[in-house]
Amino acid sequence: MHRNPTGVYTRQQRIACNARSHPERAFTSLAHHLDLDWLLEAYRRIRKDGAVGVDGQTAAEFEADLYGNLERLREAALSGRYRAPPARRVYIPKGDGTKRPLGIPTLSDKILQRAVAMLLEPIFEQDFLACSFGFRPGRSAHQALDYLWRNAMRQGGGWVFDVDIQRFFETLDHDRLREVIARRVSDGVIRRLIGKWLNAGVMEGAQWYRTRQGTPQGGVISPLLANAYLHAVVDEWFDREVQPRLKGRAFLVRYADDLVIGFTNEVDARRVAAVMAKRLDRYNLRLHPEKSRLVPFRAARRRAGPRPGSFDFLGFTHYWGRSRAGRPVILRKTAKTRVRRVLGLVNQWCRRHRHWPVAEQCDRLSRLLRGHYAYYGVIGNSRSLRQVLHAVKRLWIKWLGRRSQRRMNWETAQRLLQRYPLPPARLSRYASVAG
Repeated sequence: MHRNPTGVYTRQQRIACNARSHPERAFTSLAHHLDLDWLLEAYRRIRKDGAVGVDGQTAAEFEADLYGNLERLREAALSGRYRAPPARRVYIPKGDGTKRPLGIPTLSDKILQRAVAMLLEPIFEQDFLACSFGFRPGRSAHQALDYLWRNAMRQGGGWVFDVDIQRFFETLDHDRLREVIARRVSDGVIRRLIGKWLNAGVMEGAQWYRTRQGTPQGGVISPLLANAYLHAVVDEWFDREVQPRLKGRAFLVRYADDLVIGFTNEVDARRVAAVMAKRLDRYNLRLHPEKSRLVPFRAARRRAGPRPGSFDFLGFTHYWGRSRAGRPVILRKTAKTRVRRVLGLVNQWCRRHRHWPVAEQCDRLSRLLRGHYAYYGVIGNSRSLRQVLHAVKRLWIKWLGRRSQRRMNWETAQRLLQRYPLPPARLSRYASVAG
């Protein structure tokens, strides 16, 4: 595949430089960048093995006439003839037992969305603040956790406002989003494409549904649009309007639509908690009435004192404990909902695949555990990792023992685990952030 990624990167750098030099500027001419090299690079960056969209087209089929397909896609986008196909809706289970809707675009739509995201990202990255980490280049969930830990430790605790925006991706207001995008992008071709994606609707089975609000989770451009929206709604507002009016110190950390705000002053915390609902309401968003809560978060000074509160963020429960030297420190452990989720998946997998060769089962479970350790293997979470490993072993042995009428005794199970060992719990060098 011929491509010129260096040329694309150079143009992105030029766009970023202009955006940084003119923070109030709305770009009027961007669509001319959508040439064949740009679309080739967009094609290179998308996943080729993902689920297919409503047209059923695979990457192999698209590549059969790669240059011709990309050229037709480019001409349709620039001429205004492009019709955004609906996303294919599927559902995935959430930790609370509910299901999250996902929208799967067609392969052509993924390419075009990626190409437009490659245009918008250099612009909005100049505006986004340091407190935002979700779906941004060079930023990760572990960096968000590190940012939270360092700021909370620097403040010595205080109060935490755990903010949950109810059904954010499903209720994002299209008109408000267009206003946010228009602040930085006035190119008619790009704005029309975004409008077409917002209005494309979804296919659920054979039924098409119009989408008057929201942006499909699973869409390539959706994370960038969501970040731009919440930057205007929360990040910028908190930085420019809220913090200057506070009596004490405060910080905000956001990963996509998951965010927490830390305060040293209780009065500040209660004032912001009271006004947050009104702020979100202006943009047709809602605080979750049960999951959003204000948590006292300060290390207990005496054994007889009240136990300090805890809160969950990005799959971890954050709580106050003691370091080995006896000093108060914020610790983290895998959230109970995440433990239940992974063990539920392991239980289902072992039940369905219990007749596979034992070596293949061991290999699959080992890969799952290594992935779990890679994310949750932060300092202070060793006990939770060992508990998950022990539970996975028990589930595996349970379902292996049901492959025949004869139940597996403890000695047989131990010999099997020695012959087919699962990887021991260990901290990840990637996930061992401050703590």
